[in-house]
Amino acid sequence: MRGFNSPGPEVMGMQGNLPPEAQEKLEELQDLQETAQQVAAQKQEAETQLTESQTALEELDDIEGDTKMYRQLGELLVETDYDEAEDDLEEKVSSLEVRVDTLEKQEERVQEQFEELQEELQQMLGGGPGGMGGAGGA
Repeated sequence: MRGFNSPGPEVMGMQGNLPPEAQEKLEELQDLQETAQQVAAQKQEAETQLTESQTALEELDDIEGDTKMYRQLGELLVETDYDEAEDDLEEKVSSLEVRVDTLEKQEERVQEQFEELQEELQQMLGGGPGGMGGAGGA
């Protein structure tokens, strides 16, 4: 996962010896990492669908308007006309662009939360970079 570093082995190995607050933060970190992986997978899927839909829309430019066309509806192929196919693809592209944008923002928020939690955990354990100043831990 790009940008997400797991808590180091020293932290993972100490899990049983951690104070309850630190253990809770570590569990939150692990949950956030899982969330980040799910969001990344959803984003990848949406980007793939978007690329496929954009390609199909571009291919429509090379097709005569009166060409018989079919679209898949579940297990069936149903005849459709050019304008309907174009409208459907344009709507799908627009919807997928919004979805990808939303997932990118969600990915950024999760990344920020992850970094904040990671810093809090490092400060709690008395190690790692101090971050933004002299605020003492617990």
